[in-house]
Amino acid sequence: MIPAYTGSQVRAAEQPLLDAGRGPALMGQAAFGLAHHTMDLLRTERGRVYGSSAAALVGTGNNGGDALFALALMAKRGVACTAILTGEKAHPGGLAALRKAGGKLVRTDHPVGSRPRSRVNRWREANQVIAGADVLIDAVVGTGARGAVELPRVSPGTLVVACDLPSGVDADTGEAHGGVLPADLTVTFGALKVGLAVGEGRLLAGRVEVVDIGLGPHLGKPELRLLEPKDAVRTLPRPAQSVHKYSRGVLGVVAGSAQYPGAALLTATAAVNTGLGMLRTVSAPEVGPLLAQRVPEAVPAQDTTAHVQAWAVGPGIGEDPLQAKNTAEAIGTGQPCVVDASALRTFQPEQGHGRLVLTPHAGELEDLLNRAGLRVDRTAIERDPLRWARWAAVGYSSVVLLKGPTTVCVSPDGYAIVVSAGGPELATAGSGDVLTGIIGALLAVQPVQLAPHDLVRLAATAAMIHGTAGRLAGPGPFGASGLAEAVPEALALVRQGQPTGSGGSTSPKLTGP
Repeated sequence: MIPAYTGSQVRAAEQPLLDAGRGPALMGQAAFGLAHHTMDLLRTERGRVYGSSAAALVGTGNNGGDALFALALMAKRGVACTAILTGEKAHPGGLAALRKAGGKLVRTDHPVGSRPRSRVNRWREANQVIAGADVLIDAVVGTGARGAVELPRVSPGTLVVACDLPSGVDADTGEAHGGVLPADLTVTFGALKVGLAVGEGRLLAGRVEVVDIGLGPHLGKPELRLLEPKDAVRTLPRPAQSVHKYSRGVLGVVAGSAQYPGAALLTATAAVNTGLGMLRTVSAPEVGPLLAQRVPEAVPAQDTTAHVQAWAVGPGIGEDPLQAKNTAEAIGTGQPCVVDASALRTFQPEQGHGRLVLTPHAGELEDLLNRAGLRVDRTAIERDPLRWARWAAVGYSSVVLLKGPTTVCVSPDGYAIVVSAGGPELATAGSGDVLTGIIGALLAVQPVQLAPHDLVRLAATAAMIHGTAGRLAGPGPFGASGLAEAVPEALALVRQGQPTGSGGSTSPKLTGP
């Protein structure tokens, strides 16, 4: 797994090296990595390095210094480089290096003693430079910044490379302040930042490259981990050697009602397609005939006394009182159980236990947290998903899988894994029902009882299968039925360590200087 750290952790890891006088060396390594990856992007997207042009928005701190030294290196490779200074000062060594390499400077600050310029006048020359550049490096602020940053407008076709992280993105939470420039590529230094893996930061970072500058021995325990394909392979149970169906896992599903019969079909189909020995379904009378026709593998069960190894409850039970009773009984058995959709609406903190996986989206998490006595709204959750998922895991003594642009999986002790598989194509009705079926099936086929950290890894692996199925079902429009049908191929790809490509800051690469 790829570890991710907060901005504070990274700055603390840098401090012993700075105290030892290695500051210039760290900046040199960062600049080399930034220049290398920016030139690689130019080569890939523009077809050339020599004869191309680059501009950089340069702030007053070390982040700006990294960009200045990177521009100097690129200028030596035949790139026409211009630094756009956004403050009254800039890193002196970086400025000297850029001037020596033949780079140009453009200022946007207000000269001392002059009247402040309007935004239009301030950015006029800078905008002209940006419009003519093949690539723009965003290096206004770094990991220690908080709040909005004034940035120019950039045309959609401009290639943007973020230096360490997009300016205006909180390194600790992923929250975006103000008009952040969406990056095609983020080159981050020392370690993956949490803000590049979750929240809006994940969507704004583009592809992420991590440049190793030697912080490893000083970083300590990561704030979270990003699931890689090889981790999912290790988490998946090995194919059963026994020919007995009960040894391959028996899942009980409480899903569907007269109001929402389709949810039971989606959950059951996904569960069967994930590879179960047997599926037992507890559904409303109106749903039984549909299940028999569409999912003939499903075995009807009258109630929750059926012999199963795990449960999946909640999809489509709506306001059905009998299904609500069945759901509560399934949760109360103490067996492994994934709790989703309608079952989350009435779930109480005292019902939680260490073998549950709760799967809310941000709106459902708001309800859960309010029920646990924490006053928080959906907007706050979306700004800092990791924090609030952790609170819910503690409040309900359960593993929580928070759905969103990045799937966040946490245990009550704070252990966290995020998954960036999938994208907007998963935002379709019934998608969550499919995920519930996948998680339930994986719970049922486990040969031993899982500890909370194992449950987190299992939930994250299910999210990777789910996201891969979405990529396979696309890229054109599809419904959740198509998503459920794509699960066998998705599972096979994940088992081979080859899930389909996914959007955002997935699987960052760790590279040396």
